[in-house]
Amino acid sequence: MQLNTSTSRTWLAIRRGHRARPAEWLAEKLIFLVSLSAILTVFLIFIFVGREALPIFLGKMNSSLVGKVIPPEEMDKLTPEALRKYLDLTEAQFKEMDRETMKLLMELKVETADEAPKDKDAAVNTTAWRYLIFPYQWSDYEKPVSIWQPISQIPKYNIAPLIIGSIKTTLIALLFSVPLAIGASIFVSQLAPVRLREIIKPAIELLAGVPSVVLGFFALIVMASVLQDIFGYESRLNAFVAGIALGLAVIPVVFSISEDALTSVPRSYTQAALALGSSRWEAAWKIVLPAALPGILAAVILGFGRAIGETMVVLMASGNASIVSWNIFDSTRTITATIAAEVLEAVVGGPHYRMLFMTGALLFLVTFVSNLVSEIVIHRLKHRMEGKVA
Repeated sequence: MQLNTSTSRTWLAIRRGHRARPAEWLAEKLIFLVSLSAILTVFLIFIFVGREALPIFLGKMNSSLVGKVIPPEEMDKLTPEALRKYLDLTEAQFKEMDRETMKLLMELKVETADEAPKDKDAAVNTTAWRYLIFPYQWSDYEKPVSIWQPISQIPKYNIAPLIIGSIKTTLIALLFSVPLAIGASIFVSQLAPVRLREIIKPAIELLAGVPSVVLGFFALIVMASVLQDIFGYESRLNAFVAGIALGLAVIPVVFSISEDALTSVPRSYTQAALALGSSRWEAAWKIVLPAALPGILAAVILGFGRAIGETMVVLMASGNASIVSWNIFDSTRTITATIAAEVLEAVVGGPHYRMLFMTGALLFLVTFVSNLVSEIVIHRLKHRMEGKVA
């Protein structure tokens, strides 16, 4: 009975607190609504992208230029469902369409079939997974190849060149930016004098405020020529140039989070190491860095997401050649650059349109899986470092 009375008094005190501080209560509710709306927005974006890409994932999209053609005179022989599928109409469109319009669509299919290329490849459904992933020997090629060529007589949608281009530029960006960012964060948080720290930290973080289009323009005009003169490669715009420019965009992200992680390590760790005779560098490298490893790993994962999702830099500096090559000095093309360059010329609902959404969904899944894996690894690493069983 006494416990129930105490609980009631506590609840009444909380209620009176909300009434006494309505501004704080309102701010709390607004923050909750903003957080909820952000989560809902991300969810709705994923639903929209996934819905547009679903026909490709399920193999229900057909891009073949030559197929079975039914003469308009035989329209009455088809069932309503067969006619709807033949005309590629939704149920709502089919219900609203009259007989004359359906007949015109059938006549248009006949005309399209007559104008189609007399090539065996015209009958290939290039949106099937067999042609999206693996090389295929087209009639005008001497060997099987992987080609992204959506605007051609026979559209080709192999995504291997785009995946390789995205991986190349992202890895180059991380290899360039991560050592510099982590090294700078160690120096700023552990070794630099206070005055120098107050200059270096804002200067590095200022890079985050530079628009990506400015970085891309700088890479296109200045960096590409300078790097070509230094290394002597043939293609002026390539994965190397794009990766270095991407690294400039990734550095402030990795630096800021790594510096925060290193700064949050208790000063007693460093003081104990110094008291035992370690130098400041040895204390930073052997004591502070391992203690801050979960936060640094999170910084690297966020840098990966920043690099693989960047658009303008790779669109302007990569050369945009969709070729299968692991040579970093060859021109390349990424998934993000492809979406940005081609989305305006794709017919809504067509194979090209669906393919662009499919590549966007793949990019979303890669980012989601990488973040999920990083959370699991960081969680286990924290438990191991704290002496707990994961």
